[in-house]
Amino acid sequence: MKIGRPGFLNKTVLTKVLMIMALDVVATICAYFLGLWFRYDFSFQDIRGVHMAGFLSAIGPWCAITILVFACFRLYSSIWAFVSTSEVFRIIGAYLILAIIGVALFHFDGSLMPRASMVVGYLISFLCTVAIRFSYRLLRTAQKRISHMTHASGVKNVMLIGAGDAGRALALEFNNSDFVKDHLSCVIDDNPVKRNKRLCGAPIVGGRYEIPEMVKQYKISKIIFAIPSCSAKTRKEILDICSTTGCEVQLLPGIFQMVNGDVSVSKLRRVDPQDLLGRDPIQVNLEEIFEYIHGKVVLVTGGGGSIGSELCRQIAGAGPKMLIIFEIYENSAYDIQQELKRNYPDLDLQVLIGSVRNTNRVEYVVGKYRPDLIFHAAAHKHVPLMEDSPNEAIKNNVFGTYKLAKAAAKYGVKRFVLISTDKAVNPTNIMGASKRLCEMVVQMMNRESKTEFVAVRFGNVLGSNGSVIPLFKKQIEEGGPVTVTHPDIIRYFMTIPEAVSLVLQAGYYARGGEIFVLDMGEPVKIDTMARNMIRLSGFEPDVDIKVVYTGLRPGEKLYEELLMKEEGMQDTANRLIHIGKPIEMDDEQFRQQLERLDKACRAEVSNIKDIVAEIVQTYKQKLEV
Repeated sequence: MKIGRPGFLNKTVLTKVLMIMALDVVATICAYFLGLWFRYDFSFQDIRGVHMAGFLSAIGPWCAITILVFACFRLYSSIWAFVSTSEVFRIIGAYLILAIIGVALFHFDGSLMPRASMVVGYLISFLCTVAIRFSYRLLRTAQKRISHMTHASGVKNVMLIGAGDAGRALALEFNNSDFVKDHLSCVIDDNPVKRNKRLCGAPIVGGRYEIPEMVKQYKISKIIFAIPSCSAKTRKEILDICSTTGCEVQLLPGIFQMVNGDVSVSKLRRVDPQDLLGRDPIQVNLEEIFEYIHGKVVLVTGGGGSIGSELCRQIAGAGPKMLIIFEIYENSAYDIQQELKRNYPDLDLQVLIGSVRNTNRVEYVVGKYRPDLIFHAAAHKHVPLMEDSPNEAIKNNVFGTYKLAKAAAKYGVKRFVLISTDKAVNPTNIMGASKRLCEMVVQMMNRESKTEFVAVRFGNVLGSNGSVIPLFKKQIEEGGPVTVTHPDIIRYFMTIPEAVSLVLQAGYYARGGEIFVLDMGEPVKIDTMARNMIRLSGFEPDVDIKVVYTGLRPGEKLYEELLMKEEGMQDTANRLIHIGKPIEMDDEQFRQQLERLDKACRAEVSNIKDIVAEIVQTYKQKLEV
């Protein structure tokens, strides 16, 4: 459809409608004449003159009535390429009305036509009407199949997984759309009742375990996963099988498209790593989150980062009295500012540039706006980079947190939530050790102020800035190699929205002093994830795209832990949020250690890691593999 030529478009549509009307008229005339001819044993000479005269006098008005009834049943407003059973039901409805009209007008006048000929004509007319509407679709399908045969070199054979509503909608588009050039060769569905049947002409050839065999048999190049309502575990199981075939894999984004009726080949997307996690999306109690954020003044530090920006989005949706974003990077601050202005035009939003390392700036912001809640997400988090700049990790992470926490206590902030990490547990790098010190800071501050200080600890988030997943995607797009540090390295993963939702709910449970630990599900082997991403992009690992092992980076573990042994574990109302018992510590001694650490990092000493190790007893600088 070309925008800007409405006259041309209307003329084309009108021409098609008039053509179908003309065909209906011709079909009606022929049908009732055949009925009359059939009544006289197909002998034209034997037809009585009175019946021929009756036919000629009645057929004109009857054609007009037929066209009018068809128009009332919208038989001229259908898109002929997509005629389906709903169209047949409308035709049946139209013919029921025609039957009533026919009986009322002609039944008692035997001089017009024999009743038998009218019944036969009526049935033939019905069949002709159905045939006219489906002929266009049949011709389109035949034309498309011939096109696939004549241009086979540029056409991909496609396997569709799922013979439900979504699969049927996609199969129809394969048959009817001019923009879909690939050929739907076969369909996979686990339902044995559907086996050996057809979906829009494509054979349903088996269940998930037949996928590799059918890929070879039908020479499949692309697999489309079209079961948006299935569980994450089932999706992962099927995608794992698909990853062994070497085919490109695409899938529908979600079940909401079925609700919206928005199922289309154009909506397909590549497989994301979160599809391979094998678990359903995490659910939180939105009412609880809304309850303690609504109407409050909320400050988010690091609000332009991957975690911070998602915190801002979800907080904005809960209706705060004011949202304050505190961010040192002006470009990321600007991006989230513009997004929130578009999506929440009534939100009272303040975007402030500054660093949590600047005591005066932090004091000014907290003192002026007096937030009820602070979510502290500002931090240096890149493990290898912090190994090379350990003093910066201490300055920003530890003392940025300490300065912000003291300001929160001074100005009566109700609740302070620190975003921590699993790398704080038995840390082997300075970044993890610095976050463990942050946890110790908030626990100490909780004991000496009315502000409720808590920390929330979780693992890796998919797609966050500097994480491995965007790196893998970029490396695959560039043709490799894909770099993995170690073949046995494992990590816990969660999507950014999931992690932030749990952070917000943990904030609701906070009473002060807790370290909340988020249940990250089962750990994922990074090497397996990298290879599956390569396969599901249509390539073969180590053949099309190399996987290169680069060795563990400084301070990197083979696996991450979420809870220190001595902390213990308590449950909350949300089974995915647990509470680690605070570790006993000497606050006065810790305060003195912080003073020494502050002087050391500002003096740019070379042994800062040794000083940190004296404070954090579980910090091991050298990783044993």
